[in-house]
Amino acid sequence: MDGAPYLRKMDLKQYKSYPELLKALENMFTFSIGPGDHSERDYYKGSEYAPTYEDKDGDWMLVGDVPWNMFISSCKRLRIMRGQEAQGLTCL
Repeated sequence: MDGAPYLRKMDLKQYKSYPELLKALENMFTFSIGPGDHSERDYYKGSEYAPTYEDKDGDWMLVGDVPWNMFISSCKRLRIMRGQEAQGLTCL
């Protein structure tokens, strides 16, 4: 979460999909991302927060931009950004 470092490792392989991961993040940080069903790629469009990740190349992307298996193999770091800051990242 921006402004609140949470220096913990997460085993992404324990989650089976983006909705499951996002629900866990919402519970961990007590905030809400989008309308709640997490079924669409743009579920955080207009949301106050947007989950992003740093891939192996050092690029920041929105969580959900690539297929799940590609995400769990390339994600180095997760960051929950304010929605306005994440607007330059693909689908917002």
